[in-house]
Amino acid sequence: MKKVIITGSNGMIGKLILQECLERADVSTVTCIVRMSLGLQHPKLIEVIHSDFTDYTAIASRLQNQDVCFYCIGVYTGQVPKEQFNKVTIDFTKFFSEALKRNSPMATFCFLSGQGADNTEKSRVLFAKAKGIAENRLLKLNFARTYIFRPGYIYPVTPRREPNLFYGIMRVLYRPISFIYPNIGVSSKVLAHKMVTVGIDGGKKEIYENVDIRK
Repeated sequence: MKKVIITGSNGMIGKLILQECLERADVSTVTCIVRMSLGLQHPKLIEVIHSDFTDYTAIASRLQNQDVCFYCIGVYTGQVPKEQFNKVTIDFTKFFSEALKRNSPMATFCFLSGQGADNTEKSRVLFAKAKGIAENRLLKLNFARTYIFRPGYIYPVTPRREPNLFYGIMRVLYRPISFIYPNIGVSSKVLAHKMVTVGIDGGKKEIYENVDIRK
């Protein structure tokens, strides 16, 4: 039986991962670190309200003895200023992963990154550089297993308010475009399922690009 911990479970992918983990017979508990309540009741669910994503001292006990982590905290490019984007993408990942490593050193860490993440850290594209830095810092922690997922465009399977005009357009065009260029993206449900399957059952790769996620 696995003990699972999730960040970003109020978000599109985190919410789907949470649902699937709660349904799995081989998962005993699911601890969700959230800023605001999920409004959900379930025998397996442990909800931890926490506001400072740079300091986990107050909830260190909740990070102990975890088997699998799904890290899904993120922000869209252009949604916040550059400094805030880097703080969420790089710093939040750093502080949480380090805290989890101290308390559950043998855990499996599954990181939701993105297509184009640049591990050379030289890209002029904000998203690519920031995700590359976050990945590199995470890999240096040497968890028992680390899996990085780099989806392209993520097609929402449920209605939502799109974060900007680009995503609104992509939601309309994704299906016809994907017939011609199938690797342009992946549905949110397929991505979440792949992350859960690899995270809990194990995977053969360290980095899963969009094409690997779709398989």
